[in-house]
Amino acid sequence: MLDFDVAQAQLVQAGNPIQHIEDVPLHQARGRILARSLDAHLDMPPADNSAMDGYAIRFADYEPGRGLPVQQRCFAGEQPQPLHAGHSIRLFTGSVIPEGADTVVMQEDCTETDNVLFINEKPSIGQNIRRRGEDIHKDSVLLPAGVRIGAAQIALLASQGYNRVPVFARLKIGVLTTGDELIEPGKPLQAAQIYNSNGPMLAALVEGLGADAVHVLHAPDTLEATEKALATLIADCDLVLSVGGVSVGEKDLVKPAIEQAGGKLDMWRVRMKPGKPVALAHAQGKPIVCLPGNPVSAFAVFALLVAPLVRKMQGREQWLPPVEHARLDAQAPFNDTRDEFIRVRAAHGQNGETRLSVFDRQGSGVVSSLPWSDGLARIPAGQKFGPGDLVPYYSWAHWLV
Repeated sequence: MLDFDVAQAQLVQAGNPIQHIEDVPLHQARGRILARSLDAHLDMPPADNSAMDGYAIRFADYEPGRGLPVQQRCFAGEQPQPLHAGHSIRLFTGSVIPEGADTVVMQEDCTETDNVLFINEKPSIGQNIRRRGEDIHKDSVLLPAGVRIGAAQIALLASQGYNRVPVFARLKIGVLTTGDELIEPGKPLQAAQIYNSNGPMLAALVEGLGADAVHVLHAPDTLEATEKALATLIADCDLVLSVGGVSVGEKDLVKPAIEQAGGKLDMWRVRMKPGKPVALAHAQGKPIVCLPGNPVSAFAVFALLVAPLVRKMQGREQWLPPVEHARLDAQAPFNDTRDEFIRVRAAHGQNGETRLSVFDRQGSGVVSSLPWSDGLARIPAGQKFGPGDLVPYYSWAHWLV
């Protein structure tokens, strides 16, 4: 069996980053991957400005009890006059600092009477001034290529005047499920049938990564139907995911269908539980990843092995998110030959430590464990972990985005 880390490293190399670049309006860029580094057009702030409502003064003019006539009232967006010696200028948050001023006294520390300022608390020179460029310097790198754009990145780009951004085209992913026993949700079940949960689950996982699930196809157990579905996915998609049907049984037809499409299937047995059977192929230059059929196994393999490949093909700068560490709050199962990835839920204690509670049933068909959990704890092969032990923790919040 392949070590888990080796399988993860090999699978992430199975596809190449997408090359097509689109220029999209900023308000449509959320979730897209930035295709080129973007530089700052201007300093931020663009000029020294007031950090709060108050009065601009020359610090040298301050004396306890001395009145400073208010020379001007200057709102944000207005250009102030040069400050005269012995005077003050009323400012508001964001107002440009007048020439000659070096200090802003907050209004709560002042009294204004008959257009004369009296300062009640001794100021310090330079206080309450946001300096030009203290946030961003013009021509510095604003965002590097490969960043996934969210609301924070959009705010930053908008502050620099960007109204369009270059992004990689959305990665197109197709999903294939097979089996006469599967029926689509919403239809009446017949004897010996079960609802197909893998198809919509994988489509949702794909969309959660910011890719497009352009096809979610199901093929009954005939070679003709499987070949036809696979041909559609290979033609229309950058990456194909199949679920089940890659063993050597009479109705395991994905392997011959891939071979008919010109691909060669590499069967892997990965040292992980759940999720041992994984297969990889390429057909017509497109990677095909075959996942195990149990829903929990497919979910875990997608999160840990497929999602890094998707992020690479999207053109992201980071493929493998950081692995956290947290303490178990229960005795964990263990296996002598495979790393176990157990479904857990994290909670933050008063001492700042993250602790993990374990779902009571860890079978690969226990779908109810997925919405309950917020990640996986890794139990290395041949080791037993008890309450309070520190273990690697793969959070859905990091590994499924």
